[in-house]
Amino acid sequence: MSASDQKTLLVITGPTATGKTSLAAGLATVLDGEVISADSRQVYRGMNLGTGKDLGDFLVDGNMVPYHLIDIADPGYEYNLYEFQHDFLDAYRQIISRNKQPILCGGSGLYLEAAIGGYRLQKVPENPELRKQLEPISMKDLITMLVRLKTLHNITDITDRERLIRAIEIASFEIEQKDKSYNYPTVNPQIFGIWFERSALRQRITRRLEQRLADGMVGEVKSLLDRGIKPEQLMFYGLEYRYLTRYILGDISYEEMFRKLNTAIHQFAKRQVTWFRRMEKKGYSILWIDGESSLELKINTVIESLRSRAK
Repeated sequence: MSASDQKTLLVITGPTATGKTSLAAGLATVLDGEVISADSRQVYRGMNLGTGKDLGDFLVDGNMVPYHLIDIADPGYEYNLYEFQHDFLDAYRQIISRNKQPILCGGSGLYLEAAIGGYRLQKVPENPELRKQLEPISMKDLITMLVRLKTLHNITDITDRERLIRAIEIASFEIEQKDKSYNYPTVNPQIFGIWFERSALRQRITRRLEQRLADGMVGEVKSLLDRGIKPEQLMFYGLEYRYLTRYILGDISYEEMFRKLNTAIHQFAKRQVTWFRRMEKKGYSILWIDGESSLELKINTVIESLRSRAK
């Protein structure tokens, strides 16, 4: 049995503003573990308040809990799911090699599933020879070619010639790789989710937004713009960065920014819950922990569940 089969991967998830980081850090302290972030935006340096890194939660009893996949990319870069899966496995194997407890923590459902479900994700290289062959072909014939290679789920790939050629390149590569073996380690996940009643979660989201703004979130976005990050690059990251950038540029007032951002975060939390329910329907077992309970009780709930599973 390999080392990756011997350790249970603890997974701490739940909607935004539910206190996932503090629980993960607390568990890491008790279980001699290290935390791997499963957040699609916390990878970026200098984007702290806007992504809700809560780095202070990693300081427990005067000791810093080791964490991974936070502050590993520069703002403006478009970090992707393929890179996350690769980086997750790298961090996971390092933690296992040190005989520490790996704890995956985050609310990005797609990232969680990529880590624990072993999605087959591949980096598709450019194919200069194929591109040269496609160069003289008309848009109409290129579209016909793409339709023969794959089922179209949206029209974005056929509205721009460059995107269309890249889509053919990717589809061709995937067909070529289809029969090749794909080995993904067994990570043996046990998933715990933190839940709050809807009204309580809404209050937590609004209070957290107010606190982050008071802590200087507007200044954080201004400093990113001052460093040369383009507005459209920041707005690409969504939510806080979209609305705060629009406010800084003068497109909307502070009041409108707060109202629209607050609503958008609430909607985001609902989508997260929907994703978690979909995961359960797929067969993932999630043990839900009452968010109103104390941190000590949450930690004990997880530990008791692990002991029961080990019997």
